[in-house]
Amino acid sequence: MERATFDALRSVEGAGLLAEASAAYGREDEFALGTRLRRAHAPDLVAAALTQARLRARAVDKFAPADAARMFFTVDGYEQATRVRVARHRAERLAAALGRGATVADLCCGIGGDLVELARAGLTVTGVEADELTAAVAAANAAALGVPAQVRHADATTTDRTGYAAVVCDPARRGGRGRVFDPDAYRPPWSFVLELLAATACVKVAPGLPHERIPGGVEAEWVSERGEVKEAALWSGDLACDGVRRRATLLPSGATLTDRDDPGPVVRPLGAYLYEPDGAVIRAGLVTAAAARVGGGLLDPSIAYVTADAAVGTPFARGYRVLDTLPYDVKALRRYVRDHGIGVLTVKKRGVGVEPEKLRAAVRPRGERTATFVVTRVAGAATVLVADPL
Repeated sequence: MERATFDALRSVEGAGLLAEASAAYGREDEFALGTRLRRAHAPDLVAAALTQARLRARAVDKFAPADAARMFFTVDGYEQATRVRVARHRAERLAAALGRGATVADLCCGIGGDLVELARAGLTVTGVEADELTAAVAAANAAALGVPAQVRHADATTTDRTGYAAVVCDPARRGGRGRVFDPDAYRPPWSFVLELLAATACVKVAPGLPHERIPGGVEAEWVSERGEVKEAALWSGDLACDGVRRRATLLPSGATLTDRDDPGPVVRPLGAYLYEPDGAVIRAGLVTAAAARVGGGLLDPSIAYVTADAAVGTPFARGYRVLDTLPYDVKALRRYVRDHGIGVLTVKKRGVGVEPEKLRAAVRPRGERTATFVVTRVAGAATVLVADPL
């Protein structure tokens, strides 16, 4: 979408067209809808309106439905936008550390998802975006959602950061072939990220960031939402917690675990219960901290499964009661499935070269009972734990 087309979409005619397209999208065949709308409007404006309607429909997965219905998007901007619960968590942490009214620069602000939540948290925020169209979209979103935020079309790397209490930055992590996992391929580059982290800053990074890339004195926080890892962020200066290098935060509960809670690795024999740590806990390298919360230890020093002798409720791991322990032998497993009338089978694996779908097909579940197979290493041997979720 060109900037001129976006401006036209915000005109009286464009607003009416977008409202009509959004109301009909999903209820009317898209091709037929486009054909009907082009009878009264220019083709490029109709194409832009349909794209917005499509993205607004998708955006309810990331934003509150009431916000998504009023926001504007670019395809790349939507893909990189932060989910609202994660953006709100980060904004509230910033506001708690800096105080309401503190000035924050949101560099590489994209379509303004974080910008909006920073403003809603009571911070005085200015967004900076190098792409002209994306900057215009961010400004339009701030206006549409009624938040007091400014947006500048400028290069983040040359922006004067003096006068701001903190800087937030979300480097581009998508290229022509999709997501970028190498920090050195971020835009702006990793060298600029390190420059920001030498002061008071919060920088979003990919969850797969190697721990050795975390600078000294910086806190890395991995965030999951309903068990799915969403992102990681690096906190520095006045935003970092003293003595914390790694943190896992679970949303929507807000439960958090840090390396200060970690007593170190304990490897022990299989107990009556198995625990599968949350993805953020695993990414943060805090499996042994989660093990301590349930009075357990690791089955294997290199595998992120925890075992314990008691059922203990914890937000940091999902618990299972171990019903049976079987050697990894497909024929024996098929016989077990048949003898126990298992028809719905969930297969989990970690630390072994097993493809869950292939194993499920090989054991031929046919009955009416449900079961969970956890394939992993116990005492160095490939083992199947028949487990019942707590």
